Amino acid sequence: MANANPAAQKFYWVVVADESRALIYQRTTRTGPLSEVISLTNETARKKDSEIVSDRGGRSFDSAGSGRHAMGNDRSGPKQHAAEVFAKDVATRIGDVVHDGSCRGYALVAAPRFLGMLRAAVAKTSNVEPYKTVDKDLVGHPIENIKSVVDSK
Repeated sequence: MANANPAAQKFYWVVVADESRALIYQRTTRTGPLSEVISLTNETARKKDSEIVSDRGGRSFDSAGSGRHAMGNDRSGPKQHAAEVFAKDVATRIGDVVHDGSCRGYALVAAPRFLGMLRAAVAKTSNVEPYKTVDKDLVGHPIENIKSVVDSK
């Protein structure tokens, strides 16, 4: 299938993210100036667990015998689940521009605790690997700092 986007409209993305916020910067060359194009927020990540989940696990009868016990919580907490959903949202945006041919490549800059989730989510939406991956929390840092980290060897 031929690419519908001429070369002049192609770009690179630099995705800077953590569990609560993702900033997507665009550039025309791999080392060109960055300009912010998308800002995403995950409001759930800033809430307390008690604000996300309305109640605790209930009680259950044992499968054998007459005892009762409290039901355990899920293995992943509500904040981790919200972070995974947010990573999927960011990954979907990356996958969309990679598949339509308008994105030449992308870099991921994410907090170490979020980078694994984001990489796993991107692997499901796109078969194109990032040209650079940086495990630093740079959300909220000046654009010059982000550019220097992504452009370094």
